[in-house]
Amino acid sequence: MIRRNRILLGAATLLMACVVPLRAQMDDEPNDNPTINSNLGFTVGVPVSTTGQVVDTAWGVNSGVGFNFNRRNGFVGEFMFNRLYPDDGLISPLRAAAIQVAGFSATTDLFALTGNYKFELRGKKYGGYIIGGAGWYHRNTNLSKAVVSGPATTCTSVWLWWGFTCSSGLVVSNQTILDSSASAWGGNGGIGLTARVGDAPYRFYAESRYHYAPFKNINARFLTVTFGIRY
Repeated sequence: MIRRNRILLGAATLLMACVVPLRAQMDDEPNDNPTINSNLGFTVGVPVSTTGQVVDTAWGVNSGVGFNFNRRNGFVGEFMFNRLYPDDGLISPLRAAAIQVAGFSATTDLFALTGNYKFELRGKKYGGYIIGGAGWYHRNTNLSKAVVSGPATTCTSVWLWWGFTCSSGLVVSNQTILDSSASAWGGNGGIGLTARVGDAPYRFYAESRYHYAPFKNINARFLTVTFGIRY
């Protein structure tokens, strides 16, 4: 929990470091009003709420391409990948039930394909935008060693996240899980800041976005902070 809070604080600090007074310079430039938009960035993820009880940190990439209706309004289709890691304490119940304890580890890969609306205020040098949309989220969980559920094991978020089934508050016994997957329709929303880099319309961006996907048994909720280049 402390580690996750430090990462969130660090990411927020980096984002705030990009905040500069937005200049009221909205004059168009011939090459700063493209019809097509695109973006590529590196993300740091921080799981929140119940998701923070099963995984601790995340990293990944986010890319997109779309079109601008005008200078302020646009559509962006995006692909996102994040790999989420639990710390040792979070997966201790699974390690205890693993067929082979030595070298036990776990990871989650989260993929998303979304369609998003973007409203942007773009000056000659600096700008800002809000973005939000919905799409398909897919989660793959992987355990390095198979885990077998025992009798009378209390059902918690950890067991549900890694693919086990529960009944009447207990994990169904004699389930052997090595990996699992789940898909759901979800949504996202956030804000970003931009700063012109070199020739227009290339811009560095720093963005914070919240994602939610109602997977079966346990939902996914996490915050991403992304740094990259927008066109």
